[in-house]
Amino acid sequence: MSAKLSQSDASHQSGDRKGVVALVVTLVFWASAFAGIRAGLQGYPPGALVLARFLVASISLGLYAVLTRMRLPDRRDILVLFFLGLIGITGYQICLTFGEMSVTAGTASFLVSCVPCFTALLSFFFLKERLRWLGWLGIIISFLGVTLLSFGSGSGFSLTPGALLVVLASLCESIYFIFQKRFLEKYSALEMTTYTIWTGTFFMLVFLPQLVTSLPSAPLAATLAIVYLGVFPAAIAYGTWAFTLSRMPASLATSFLNISPILALLISWVWLREVPTLLEFLGGAVVLVGVLIVNTLGKHAPARPDDEQAVQEMKPYAGETKVTSH
Repeated sequence: MSAKLSQSDASHQSGDRKGVVALVVTLVFWASAFAGIRAGLQGYPPGALVLARFLVASISLGLYAVLTRMRLPDRRDILVLFFLGLIGITGYQICLTFGEMSVTAGTASFLVSCVPCFTALLSFFFLKERLRWLGWLGIIISFLGVTLLSFGSGSGFSLTPGALLVVLASLCESIYFIFQKRFLEKYSALEMTTYTIWTGTFFMLVFLPQLVTSLPSAPLAATLAIVYLGVFPAAIAYGTWAFTLSRMPASLATSFLNISPILALLISWVWLREVPTLLEFLGGAVVLVGVLIVNTLGKHAPARPDDEQAVQEMKPYAGETKVTSH
C-alpha cells in the first residue's frame, strides 16, 4: 500500500515539475513576441508581418493537427469561429503590430496586460458577473496606468497613437474571451486556438500582395524573427499552455501571466536595446497593480455555492480563457 502511494506521489511530483517547465516556456515565448514583432517591423510593413507570422503558425498547427488527428469543428460552429478569429486573432494582431510601429515592446506588453480589466468590465455588462468595490478600484488604477503609458514617449509628454492601438488590441482580445467562453466547454483550449488561428489567418490574406512584394528585399534577421514568432509564441507556446492547464489549477497558472510584461521588458532590453522611460516604467507598474487587484480581490464569489448556474457564471474568467493573443 505504501509502495503504491510512494509511486503515486512520485508521479504527481513529476507531473508538477513538467507543468512548471511548460509554464516557464510559455511565459518566455509569449513575452518574447513583443520584441519579435519590433524586430520583424525592421524589414516588413505591419500587414505583411502579421500575415507571414500566422501563415507559419497555421502551417505548424496544421501539421500538429494531422499528426494528432485533431477533430474538425462542427459545421454549425464555423461562422462563429470565423468571427472569433476575426476579433481575437486578426483584429488583435493587426492593432498590436501597427501599434508597435511607434510603441516599444515593453510598453506594448504592459498595455496588453490590462486585458483582464476589459474582460471584467465586459463580463459585468454581458455576463452579469459581479465586481467588488476593490474590482472597480483595480480597473480605475489600471486605466490610470494606461493613460500614463499612452502619454509617455521618449520625445516628451504627448499622446501616442500607437499606444491607443495597443489598447484597442486589448479590447479585441477581451471581446474574444467573452464570446469564446461557451465554446471552451465543447472544445479544448488547443483546439480553439488552432481553429481561431486558421480563421484569423484567412482574413489576413488581404495583405498577401504586400507580403509578396516585401519578401524578396527583406533582411534575413527580420524574416527569421517572423518565423520565430510563428513557430514559438504563436504555435508551440499554445501547446505548452494547454499542457500547463492540464497539470495545475487554471487560476494559479494564469496568475503567473502577470509577470509576462516584466519578462517582455527584459527581453526587449537584451534583444532590441530598448530602455523604457521613467514614465513608461511607472505607467506599467500602475497597470500591473490594478490588474492584480482585479484578479485577486475584485470578483464576487457566488452567493449560493449550491446554485449550479451561479457557479458556472461566476468562474474566474481569466483562468478559463487566457490562451491566445501573443
